[in-house]
Amino acid sequence: MDNTLFPFAAIVGQDDMKKALLLNIVDPGIGGALVRGEKGTAKSTAVRSLAQILPDRRRAAGCAFGCDPSRPDRACPACAEAISSGRAIQAEEARMRVVELPLSATEDRVAGTLDIEHVLKTGEKRFEPGVLAQANGNLLYVDEVNLLNDHIVDLLLDSAAMGVNYVEREGVSFAHPSRFVLVGTMNPEEGELRPQLLDRFGLSVDVKGDRGAERRMEVVRRRIAFDSDPEAYTEAWRAETDALRARVSAARGILPKVSAPDPVLRAIVAVTSGFGIDGHRADVTMMKAAKACAALDGRTEATREDVASVAALVLSHRMRRRPFEEEAFDREELERCLQSA
Repeated sequence: MDNTLFPFAAIVGQDDMKKALLLNIVDPGIGGALVRGEKGTAKSTAVRSLAQILPDRRRAAGCAFGCDPSRPDRACPACAEAISSGRAIQAEEARMRVVELPLSATEDRVAGTLDIEHVLKTGEKRFEPGVLAQANGNLLYVDEVNLLNDHIVDLLLDSAAMGVNYVEREGVSFAHPSRFVLVGTMNPEEGELRPQLLDRFGLSVDVKGDRGAERRMEVVRRRIAFDSDPEAYTEAWRAETDALRARVSAARGILPKVSAPDPVLRAIVAVTSGFGIDGHRADVTMMKAAKACAALDGRTEATREDVASVAALVLSHRMRRRPFEEEAFDREELERCLQSA
């Protein structure tokens, strides 16, 4: 456990933010999470401290892209060649990690670069991996994502959606697997994301500082205790941290067995239709999130209650709004939609 990170299990409140992050770890196919909120609301602290509870994953030993040996259909060119030639790929267990993308990152730094001179001289492709190669199988974190160049954001979202990073230079192309959980944090006071980019994030949550005196006091107590002795404080929360990590790992194992009967699907469609959501991305995302919610609770069947618990996370950033209209998710409307189903 990284003792320089505040324990995820010790974060006071912010239940929706923690749920959005955990659901994406259980099912990376949900499409990532966008965390919006004022400064000082534990956004960055929560994302970075996920490193303590991320589960283990299998990867090809020595592979620059961390390919999953059990998924030859998602192999990089080197691993694919080894598989086709009958060579055994040695697998190893490795902890998922949080890979951070700096705001100053260029396209070459993110996507990687092709050594064109080497290609012309030898006829062999030489690829210098970028951040998207490191992120494969891991969690990619972008702080202040709203300040990132739009082209870079498009590149990240496209790779996250397709699971592949394509690089082309001077007519020479290279592709490698790039499946990751994309998490962005931002302060809306510093600018918003374009609506079409917002929709590409699976879940979104708006966080605010706690107004209750007791909760605020507890936040101060825990932060002071951690700053005084990070190692001792982290050790004091080790049991809760290990339990949460075990819960997430178990949920990932349960997820393929989770079913969603027609009443659940009907409830999802009623909610997305009732809120006037365009397209079908929200429906698919809500189904995945509801299943992940059930798996996180150790259940093998999603329910209407799971739909209700994830609806705001899925829809809050997809609802149509007039200019200057306050962002607020209507819980009463959600209940009416579920009743109509």
